[in-house]
Amino acid sequence: MCNVGIDDLASKIIQPTDTNFSFITTCSTYKYLKTQSGSLQEEFFSVFMKMCSQVVGLLILGVFLLGGSPSYGQLSPTYYDDTCPNASSIVRGVIQEAFISDVRIGASLIRLHFHDCFVNGCDGSLLLDNTETIVSEKDAIPNANSTRGFEVVDSIKTALESSCPGIVSCADILAIAAEASVCMSGGPSWTVLLGRRDSRIANQSGANTALPNPRQNITTLKAVFEAVGLNTTTDLVALSGAHTFGRGACRFFSDRIYNFSGTESPDPSLNSSYLETLSALCPQDGDGTVLANLDPTTPDGFDKNYFSNLQENRGLLQSDQELFSTTGSDTIDIVNLFASNETAFFESFVESMIRMGNISPLTGTEGEIRLDCRKVNNDSSGSADVLVSSI
Repeated sequence: MCNVGIDDLASKIIQPTDTNFSFITTCSTYKYLKTQSGSLQEEFFSVFMKMCSQVVGLLILGVFLLGGSPSYGQLSPTYYDDTCPNASSIVRGVIQEAFISDVRIGASLIRLHFHDCFVNGCDGSLLLDNTETIVSEKDAIPNANSTRGFEVVDSIKTALESSCPGIVSCADILAIAAEASVCMSGGPSWTVLLGRRDSRIANQSGANTALPNPRQNITTLKAVFEAVGLNTTTDLVALSGAHTFGRGACRFFSDRIYNFSGTESPDPSLNSSYLETLSALCPQDGDGTVLANLDPTTPDGFDKNYFSNLQENRGLLQSDQELFSTTGSDTIDIVNLFASNETAFFESFVESMIRMGNISPLTGTEGEIRLDCRKVNNDSSGSADVLVSSI
């Protein structure tokens, strides 16, 4: 993790008892700490990173051979090593600066990656603005007046274009930013697979139907995850754990307080004291844009408390609480595991993030590398030399 000390890391290296994905985490952390500290020995670093590369390569090959998504073989953790070796550190630097003035930015950036990947795959389509030929996903119901952080993505792209013009895709920026945001908030780190290219189209109608929404029950949530190739148990619960930081607007959960499922009564699964807190924050017919913490205990930290909150019926959104309060659901045992074992949550979260990041990426000669994440190349006046359309 980002906050692992040198001594702690050395201990992990000497006694490698972690699982494979934890080992990837350690490798990534060691590489980051190497860039931050002159006290580490260059020779040891070189040998260790060679070991890391071998392990990562074997893991990815193993997933591919065992029937995983073919895209695992198309993306690579070393994709920019020759063309833009500082890509990840550039992204991280911009996000660190953004955190100074915006404590919410980490949660906002990982959400952009989620909302991008669930619609046509991880192709940066969410970042496209409206033009004469593109109907932006930003204006889809789940995204409008909700998704944020686009200016930080712009700043990252500007910094990358200054250092490595035309090399790093906007889709990869979102993937790297998601990892950095989690890590900087106290969560796990992992080696991000890279090599995605950017789409030339947006899919607003797809964003209106393919994205999970805060009022969905467990059956619908499972269908949404299954539709994009994610599993309906561990992936669903682990990725929902990203709600361990960030905020939610009153308009997304006020019906749970006053008129759940048309009953004109509160959601019976809401903890009574938590109901009082939310009622005070979000009065009936009040300002729907007022924000509540998704995790009322540690709102800005990435930890397991999201799951402990669900056990106490303190999930902010219906889609959160459904994971624990749906009688007989196979997600309950996973919530209980993650609530009691943060390491288990972190390891599952990393695995699920890698799997989500590999939903239908554009690779090879597909798509393009956008020079501006908000528009397709050669589209400065609302038209393009290539055929561009919304779906």
